[in-house]
Amino acid sequence: METWQAIDAARPEEARRLLRACCGSERWVTRMMRRRPFTSRETALSAARDEWLALDEIDWKEAFSHHPKIGDRDALRRRFPETHHLSAREQAGVDDAQEDVLGALASGNQAYEARFGYIFIVCATGKSADEMLALLRERLTHDPADEIRVAAEEQAKITALRLTASTLNGTLNGAS
Repeated sequence: METWQAIDAARPEEARRLLRACCGSERWVTRMMRRRPFTSRETALSAARDEWLALDEIDWKEAFSHHPKIGDRDALRRRFPETHHLSAREQAGVDDAQEDVLGALASGNQAYEARFGYIFIVCATGKSADEMLALLRERLTHDPADEIRVAAEEQAKITALRLTASTLNGTLNGAS
């Protein structure tokens, strides 16, 4: 069963929990609850995108804050107990990264957050640490008004992956 199907079948509080695991914006969760039931994958994905794009930057940044920094394994477990298994799977590309790449990601994350005021968010599924580092460096050159839209699009991709992920007993079972 895919997550959107579990959301359709769930009681309201469980549906909210599953939606929060897909996207950390409370306004997005509330708006998606109003759109239930979705009845199809396409309807769920379309609703998710429409509602995401209807939000403002404050809501987007709220959603970003529900993700660990790329490569920050300690934060995965400590700060994100409900979704750490998803982020760990999505960020699997950093598992075999060299120390110099992990160090460059850490300093790049700091520079990004200092420049834009929120974490570097990227749909990491299927990307290596080197690819994510290259994207981070490239995005550091963006204008802040352009970068918030790029980051929002990355969150939309993550949300779509999580909505179509398999569920196991009402728990998201990986998003890649």
